[in-house]
Amino acid sequence: MTIRLVIADDQALVRGALAALLGLEADIEVVAELGDGAGVAAAVVEHSADVAMLDVEMPGLDGISAAAAVRRAAPSCRVLMVTTFGRPGYLRRAMQAGASGFVVKDTPARQLAEAVRRVHSGLRVVDPTLAEESLMSGDSPLTDREAEVLKAASDGGTVADIAKAAMLSEGTVRNYLSAAMAKTGGRTRAESVRLAHEHGWLL
Repeated sequence: MTIRLVIADDQALVRGALAALLGLEADIEVVAELGDGAGVAAAVVEHSADVAMLDVEMPGLDGISAAAAVRRAAPSCRVLMVTTFGRPGYLRRAMQAGASGFVVKDTPARQLAEAVRRVHSGLRVVDPTLAEESLMSGDSPLTDREAEVLKAASDGGTVADIAKAAMLSEGTVRNYLSAAMAKTGGRTRAESVRLAHEHGWLL
């Protein structure tokens, strides 16, 4: 039986390499390649895909949101997340979104192919180092609003800019930023953003 695979990664070189390597496997057929997460669910449905291999960080719709969209549109399709950055927070959020597996991009081709087969058969596949780090790090301490405001702050905008974008008052934005800084342990906004990214609490 051939496993029908959709690959989504915003880096054309990586996407092409994954498709070429996995396409060499006798039991895997790459039926679609996409450069962002927005069209993944539709491609899965159109090509009757068995597995969707998604990069976590993509423009437009990120991989975790795309995973949730795939699970809604085609519940029988399994999702395997791949990422350059093995951040524990990403793993937890991906699993909550319905992903069956989570591996880092430098996984050898043979192991990647085996991961595709395993998630297709209904098993979970998780990079062991990442699984251990995820258990050690715990859930994100940030509320959705704190994460949203901190992410908006990563663009370097002023409090007024963030308030306008988030449709909040400047005082509320300051409160959220203050809470986020306290929870991340960052001394500045920039440091809080960096720490939150390192833990995978922001996409």
